[in-house]
Formats: sequence, structure tokens, C-alpha cells
Amino acid sequence: MFDGTDLTHWLTLHGLVTLVAVLLYIVTAHVLQQRRHPAAAIAWMLFIVLLPYAALPAFLSFGSRKLRRPRLAAVPPAPAPSGGDAWAVETIVALGQPAPAAYRDLRVHRDGAAAQQALLDTMAGAQTSVVLCTFILGRDGLGDAVLERLCDKARSGVRVRLLLDGLGRWMGGSPDLKRLTAAGGQVALFVPPLRSPLKGRSNLRDHRKLLVADAGQPGARLWCGGRNLALEYFGGAPGAPPWRDLSFDLHGPLVQQAADLFERDWAFAQGRKAEPGPLAQVPMQAPAPGPAGGAQLVASGPDQVDDTIHALLVTAAYRARRRLLLATPYFVPEPALLMALCMAARRGVAVDLLLPERSNHRLSDLARSRAVRSLAQAGGRVWLAPGMLHAKLVVVDDTLALAGSANLDSRSLFLNYELMFAFHHPADVERFAAWFDVERAPAHPYGAEPPGLVRDLAEGMLLWVAFQL
Repeated sequence: MFDGTDLTHWLTLHGLVTLVAVLLYIVTAHVLQQRRHPAAAIAWMLFIVLLPYAALPAFLSFGSRKLRRPRLAAVPPAPAPSGGDAWAVETIVALGQPAPAAYRDLRVHRDGAAAQQALLDTMAGAQTSVVLCTFILGRDGLGDAVLERLCDKARSGVRVRLLLDGLGRWMGGSPDLKRLTAAGGQVALFVPPLRSPLKGRSNLRDHRKLLVADAGQPGARLWCGGRNLALEYFGGAPGAPPWRDLSFDLHGPLVQQAADLFERDWAFAQGRKAEPGPLAQVPMQAPAPGPAGGAQLVASGPDQVDDTIHALLVTAAYRARRRLLLATPYFVPEPALLMALCMAARRGVAVDLLLPERSNHRLSDLARSRAVRSLAQAGGRVWLAPGMLHAKLVVVDDTLALAGSANLDSRSLFLNYELMFAFHHPADVERFAAWFDVERAPAHPYGAEPPGLVRDLAEGMLLWVAFQL
């Protein structure tokens, strides 16, 4: 029978477990210098206090936001741009990213067919090495074509390495990776979700997408963007409407920055320690592609000291003078970024946000509602594209175009390993802006309407877990 003494003992044990869980949270956050967003910190504390038996294992498995923070290495000063605004280059270098490097033959893919052809051609043309990093590799026609091309190169003596996110592998249908290893290629999974969950890394995903052929060689080529390697990202699965996405490829010294980032991710996935500090500083080579020539890799994630892309976006919103073009499938920004975008709209900057009318994540669509209403009420123009838009793009005036893998939500900006490229040449910035205009053409404007009580409560509750969407 359960008497008063038993109750006292249970309450004492429960209090001890709760205290240990709270102390573990505090000490871990301090030692690893996690710098959580206030909403996330409050949510974790409430979870631990109210349900310590469930919260403690969840925190140990999913609670890490940053790896042990490296000392910020000295960053060589960036070459001063000879024209245009210097703030973008200076900000990116101040955040520990590489200085601008030259590139040539930039191709912004007009559609999924062009993107697929460029992807396969880049692999087919490799003479010495191929490295591929992706979040999802589909078990479908596109994924099979990629694997077959990689196997062909491996059998011909080219060094082939594939880095695939551990969770993304499941989401893609668990493609047959043994084909590649049997052909002589190498495969590494980035933090498989059921391996070493108590390290707290299971919630940190590698969302970067890049393909580098012949790194270190004069003909090195980069393919990059927001497309996962599955049919829907390149034109649609049979019977399904095509998704719209953005990718590009190029040649030149800039490629080495992507190759260096891959080497660090490859080492981490294999359990080897990657040296901290900035990526290789590839000097600008004459002729530089324009007055503010060159481009920079911008990596963000637990391996970076700062929340790099988020900091750059906030800076860009306050620096913009004429226009801000933003394309993203998921728009759940944290308050500082949302305020910066709203303030840009209020001071007369043309802020255009392009979203899919309905994305592939219904909870994300619900969670975005408050931010979208706030931006529209501040004077921003929100456009809803028919079908699924998966592209990630930010254009600031004629100064900066950011294209790559990062969505404008808290998971991408604070949890995932992400990769963007910052282009500074005005003509190339305008090429990305032209892509935006083409995608915006079939979209219709969003009309803000006040939510009902139930929807307002649901949106508020959902924002508590926005980091996990």
C-alpha cells in the first residue's frame, strides 16, 4: 500500500531527478557555449521541469545546437572591392568565411532538366576525383542515374566519395549504396540517427548540397544549389506536378572553397577531427569578374562559431537600400530577422517574398502565418507560387545574391549544416534577380487576414517547436 513515507520518498527522488536534469542542461549549455534562442531555452527548461523523465533522454539525444566551439582563427583581410558596396564582403569575412575568389562560366539552371544535365555532365567530365554531398539521394530514376554515373567513374579509376545525411538516407528510401562501394567508391553517412544518440547530435542534419569534380585541378567544377537528388527536385516524379528549384554550376578558383568544406564534413562524418578555422583563402586571380568581382562560400551550422547565414541576412536587411528579393519554401524566421525585414519594408525598400502557396510541410505552412502577416502589414509584398517551390535565394540591391541550401526558417539558420554562395558581381546578381522574376510571374499576391482564436492559439503553440520543423 502506498503510504505517506512512500510519497515523500517519491517526491524526493522526483525532485532530485529534476534538479540533476536542470543542472545538466545548464552545465552543457555553458561548456559548449550553445547560445540558444530564448524561446528554445525556455521551451527546454519547461520540458525538463514538467517532464524530466522524458526531457532528459530527449535533451541528451537532440539537445545539442553547436559542437564544441572552436577559437576563431585569424582571418586575412578581404581584398577591398574596387566598386559597389563593400559591406557584404566585409561582413562575410568578419564571420570567419573565406575572402572572395574568382569564378567563371556561371550557369544558373533554367529548369530541372538543365540542372540534371549539368549534374550528370559534371560527374561525367571528372578526370581525377568526384565528391558529392547531399541531404537526400532518392531511390528513384534520378538517384539511380546519379549512383550509376558515380559507379562508372569509380570503376574507371577516379576517386569517388559520397557524403549522405544519415536521416536523409531514410527519407530518400534507403538507396542501394553498396553498388558504389563495390565499384570502388567511398560512402560516409553523416550522423546516422540511431548511432551514438547520447552525444546530442542526432538533431543536427547535413543539409548542404554540392558536387565538386577534379578539386585542385585547373578544370575543377562545382555544381551547387538547393536541389536534393531525387526526381521531384528536378521536374517531378511520374504523375506528380514538378517542383521549382534553383541550382547553378561554375568553374574557377572558387571551387576550392567548396572542396575544403567537403573535406571537413567528410572528416567529421568518419569520426576524425577536422581542423577549426576558416576555409582556404583562395586569392583573387586576374582578371576578376567585375568591379565587385568574385564570390564567397558561406557555411553555417554547428561547425561554425557564429550563426553565419542568419547574421548575414540580418545585416543585409538593414543595409538594403532599394530591394530585397527572397525565395524560400519555408518562412519561419526568428524575431530579429523578421524585424529587420519589416523595418526594411517600412523604410521604403521593396521587399518581395516568394513562397509556395502550399509546401510539402503543412506544419511549416501554419507556423509561417504570423511572420507572413507581419511582413505584409509592414509593407512587404508576399507572393504565393502555384505548386511546390523549393528554391533558396536572397538578392540585395545590385550588391549581393545568396543562393544555396538554407531555408529562411530557424532549423536551417540555427541547427542544420548549410551552404550558400555569395555572388557580388552586379551582372550575376541581376541574373539571379531575373530568375526570381520568372518564378514570381505565375504567383499571386498574399492577402493578410486576421486569424480566428483557434488558429491564433495553434500558431502560437507551433512556434514553440519551430526550431524542429
